[in-house]
Amino acid sequence: MLDEALALTTQPNAKVLKADRHQPEFTLTWAQYKDRVITDKKISDGQNAVAQRTALLSQISQAYGVDRGAIAGIWGLESAYGTRMGTYHVVDSLATLAFDGRRSSFFRAELFKALHILNNGDITPSGMLGSYAGAMGQPQFMPSAYERYAASFPAGGRRDIWNNEADVFASIANYLAKCHWQAGEPWGEQVQVPDTLDQSQIGRAAVHPVSYWAGLGVRPLLGGGFSRPGLEGAVIRPDGAGGEAYMVYHNFNVIRRYNPSDFYALGVGLLGSAIV
Repeated sequence: MLDEALALTTQPNAKVLKADRHQPEFTLTWAQYKDRVITDKKISDGQNAVAQRTALLSQISQAYGVDRGAIAGIWGLESAYGTRMGTYHVVDSLATLAFDGRRSSFFRAELFKALHILNNGDITPSGMLGSYAGAMGQPQFMPSAYERYAASFPAGGRRDIWNNEADVFASIANYLAKCHWQAGEPWGEQVQVPDTLDQSQIGRAAVHPVSYWAGLGVRPLLGGGFSRPGLEGAVIRPDGAGGEAYMVYHNFNVIRRYNPSDFYALGVGLLGSAIV
């Protein structure tokens, strides 16, 4: 098995190096990111994909205590509901980046973990496909994340995050559960913020009961009161003053453990809410 894997990486992969060295340098605003990520097609595709897997998603959601929308939102953003996993051989990508000189220690560690996964027989070398950076399968796990969070469903079998949707959903749910997802609690919601709110209070670190924010004039976007005034949350404005504002709760930060980006976590939350 390992000989077969190493045979896939006889020399540095020029396509991997090019992709790694020519990442976009510009930074998107939240409004631009949102328009790219949460399109009408992405929502429609997600609604159709979820409708065909409602029973399975519900079963896994209940088993792990993780919201269906979060599972589906991550599935949608990471691999367009399993349709875009990447076509690079993961061992080849990781070996190329491990000996490229930049971030070599990180990719070398990931390479050894990928070889360990292959040695366990969970997937074949030719089937271990992913992004140019080594993110694997439908949930786009790095090998280290796979070893820590990948799950089979029902438990006890080999973990297949490439072809087995039950394992894909269970692995995403297990990741969030082990990062302390709070069952039955929302991730966040869009809000109206009064001009009088002190900008120093904006940001994930300023966590207060929702009732506190309501007292300062923060309201749900569609008006009315908050349904869970006892929850603790923070107000964020990804594009700064004048841009959209969101009340984010504990589970928002759990999503950020999957990818430490406010944009990503908002995208997962909004997409999941739209398709489930």
